[in-house]
Amino acid sequence: MKQPAHPPDWGRLLSKYVSSKKDLARILALPMSPTYKGRYVHWHKLRFLTPPEGLTTEGWWVSLKFARTGQLRQLPLRDTSGKPFYFANTDQATEYLHHIDQGAGGHIEMLDADMANPRDRDHYIVRSLIEEAITSSQLEGATTTRRVAKEMLRTRRPPRNTSEQMILNNYITMRLIRERIEKPLTKELIFELHRQLTEDTLDDPSAVGRFRKEDEEVKVYENRDNAILHSPPPARELDDRMGALCEFANGKTPQGYFIHPVLRAIILHFWLAYDHPFVDGNGRCARALFYWLMLREKYWLCEYISISQIITQGPAKYGRAFLYSENDDNDLTYFILYHLELVSRAMRQLHRYMARKTASVRNVEKMLRSTTLDLNHRQVSLLSHAIRHPGTAYTIKGYQNSHQVVYQTARMDLLDLADKALLVSRRIGKALTFYPADELEERLSGKKVPGAQQLGVDH
Repeated sequence: MKQPAHPPDWGRLLSKYVSSKKDLARILALPMSPTYKGRYVHWHKLRFLTPPEGLTTEGWWVSLKFARTGQLRQLPLRDTSGKPFYFANTDQATEYLHHIDQGAGGHIEMLDADMANPRDRDHYIVRSLIEEAITSSQLEGATTTRRVAKEMLRTRRPPRNTSEQMILNNYITMRLIRERIEKPLTKELIFELHRQLTEDTLDDPSAVGRFRKEDEEVKVYENRDNAILHSPPPARELDDRMGALCEFANGKTPQGYFIHPVLRAIILHFWLAYDHPFVDGNGRCARALFYWLMLREKYWLCEYISISQIITQGPAKYGRAFLYSENDDNDLTYFILYHLELVSRAMRQLHRYMARKTASVRNVEKMLRSTTLDLNHRQVSLLSHAIRHPGTAYTIKGYQNSHQVVYQTARMDLLDLADKALLVSRRIGKALTFYPADELEERLSGKKVPGAQQLGVDH
């Protein structure tokens, strides 16, 4: 990812157009909108678009910047030269926030009934924690496959390498966040999160859970030609900067105006990433703080979504959102709009997942209701998964962790399904592994399966 084109100095351009009454009249004749077709366009893209009739691209940029300036609000975050960052509440941002408020912060009855069912709640949360742990680590360079990572987390086996350790750390940290949302943000809490995120993954173990030092140069580089993309503030400023960050996260805004909680969480994400207070693990810590504040502000749906999963589908856009905000007069609106779209996409993905899972579970439960078998909800959930993923292997520990039950309960559930010929058990080493039986759907529906034990069906 390369540094985007720097916008021209719009103040200098404005002075140029002010001196030409004809050119200024053309600019002022345009509707004073900060967007183009509803989009908050950066100069990097605007320079390739066709400007309104009678205007040059530079004149169009002056018009957009003039409209934006009247909407910008100052933030307590300052860049390395001491200039403040700003943001604008655009119509697009307001629309995103409305949908997020409706879908992520309302009553739990607003989502599908299955989500509201206490027996399924932990299953969905564990799924989300695993997905966020894997994808957040992949953004920072972890190379373990999703299948192997899920197997490690579900069976709780020790990590075998640094990549797996990063994923395990992320998983534990996401659970820790849920336990810390009642506490205000402090530097000690930031250190605790960083310590958990980076334990046993840094080249210098002493860098865990502390700010970088003066002699520890940290910069963000472009991968291809090693050009510097971001130089964070000097280490000597970090203590004061993190103090200001904590005050902002806890609801204190020196300017005195209200900032929507979701915007506050997004700005917190950007702020920590901008200051880059640690030798490593800054991205993971920034995303963790976003989750912390969203859950603290009662946006409960964030327990079930993975923003990192969306980021990995287009990591260059993630980085570019930071750079756009930095090189256009510290206008944080670019990053805010990117992040709002990110959360909205994650919410839509969750709803699609819920619809698929609900339909699948209902079909299986419909089949199971017609049998004479005595199955509990955990077994029904496993059979539903087995029908959709016939090659999956199930272990007692993995089943135990997925359903948050004791080992003996998990063992009895799986052995019972094997006794009913719905699973096949095999001993691998000292552990039992279970696989879906051949023609599982046919067995459940009562159709004849050659050479198989037939199940009772209530017709």
